[in-house]
Amino acid sequence: MANWNEETVKVAGTELVVIKGGSGKPLFIFHDELGYPGWMQWNEALAKERTLLIPLQPGFGRSPRLDWIRNYRDLGGFYAMVLREMKLDPVDVIGFSAGGFIAAEMVASDPQIFSHMVLVAPMGLKPTEGEITDIFPLTIRSYLRATVADTATPEFGKIYGGEMTPQQFEAFEDARAETARIGWEPYMHNPSLTYLLRGVKNLPTLLVWGQRDAIVPKGCIDAYRRAIVGATVVELANAGHRAEIENSSEFVRAVKTFLAA
Repeated sequence: MANWNEETVKVAGTELVVIKGGSGKPLFIFHDELGYPGWMQWNEALAKERTLLIPLQPGFGRSPRLDWIRNYRDLGGFYAMVLREMKLDPVDVIGFSAGGFIAAEMVASDPQIFSHMVLVAPMGLKPTEGEITDIFPLTIRSYLRATVADTATPEFGKIYGGEMTPQQFEAFEDARAETARIGWEPYMHNPSLTYLLRGVKNLPTLLVWGQRDAIVPKGCIDAYRRAIVGATVVELANAGHRAEIENSSEFVRAVKTFLAA
């Protein structure tokens, strides 16, 4: 297994907890709306060639909440400060679900902040068809089951640390509360983001989507493809919202090929 550790970095006026593992060129990763799910098979595969940097979003885990962050645009601005202060920009990035929303807000404000951008089942844009599933009426267990096409997927049980302890349940609820605070209205998208993304030129962008995703509809991928000039799409079979764990080998292959281009 690759070596990874948890660091607390004093940056952008706060203390940000960052998971760091692997070696090589930095690869910045934004986790989804439920938080960091743990070091998985796909992390291990990418960490053989890259240094993975996975910040725990303010208000998630041990990263303190920042009251001034009121929406995903604010959150994107915060992370832009983080990258500048850590002298990482431009950097390759992967954003998962709501993490893709963060990355999109960042690049809309500063098209030069990333060198390659991978958005995996990204929220952030209103779908051309369908709706983003509302996380809040569902129980955590129901939502987790809905994120995969097959709950028998071996790594499904490892997500977010495995068995749901009282501590893990509390962490989920804290994450949902923070997600609701900054993404409730309008629900997990920004109506102006489509127009702002039109200013993004010549940024290699990969959109990844599991063909059985029950959380983010294909209409979100279509909206991003229309908004970002030159964006390419990879659809992974036999996978839902967590394509990186249900079709890990194809996910890793697609990401490595894209980042090497």
